[in-house]
Order: sequence, then C-alpha cells, then structure tokens
Amino acid sequence: MSERYVFRMRLNAGAADEYKRRHDEIWPELTKLLHDAGVSDYSIHLDEESGLLIGVLVRSDNHDMDELPHHAIMKKWWEYMADLMETHPDNAPVAVELQRLFHMP
Repeated sequence: MSERYVFRMRLNAGAADEYKRRHDEIWPELTKLLHDAGVSDYSIHLDEESGLLIGVLVRSDNHDMDELPHHAIMKKWWEYMADLMETHPDNAPVAVELQRLFHMP
C-alpha cells in the first residue's frame, strides 16, 4: 500500500528559474535516497502569484521519510537550496503538510 503526501513550501521571489534548474539536475544520490526511503512519483508545482511550492509525492506505508533529515546528502541538498526558499535554521525547508479535502479516484 501507499499514500499520497502533499505539502507546501515558499520560494523566494525571483528564484523560480534557478529552483527549476537545480531540480532538473537533481543529484542521482539524492534520488536514490528518496527511493530507498519509500518515496516515488514526486513532483513540485509553483503558484507564481503566491510563491508557494506544492509538493506531491507517493510514499509507501513503511516509508522512512522521517529519517531523511539525518542523512548527509539530504543536509547537503538543503544547504544547496537554502538561498532559494524559506528554511529553518538547519536549512531544512519550511514545509507544511496540506489537508486533503477532496479526492476523485
């Protein structure tokens, strides 16, 4: 089994092109880490008017997403992306889980 997980983050003004460029060149070791943690079908969408990024991913029921912040590659990615978005002091993106109100299968 799996579940869809949706969250939002905030992009800094004027950073959309660079954010996209960096994700177009996502590190293979980060992709592997995410897959190993049970993450698949991951996309990020931008609402240009508000600067909000909406992340949508599928994660397995036995995912290890809670362990991702402890991995060196994740910390390195967060540091690499920190100049483009709202972050916590440890460079982790400020990410807020969104509540599903409707789903049409």
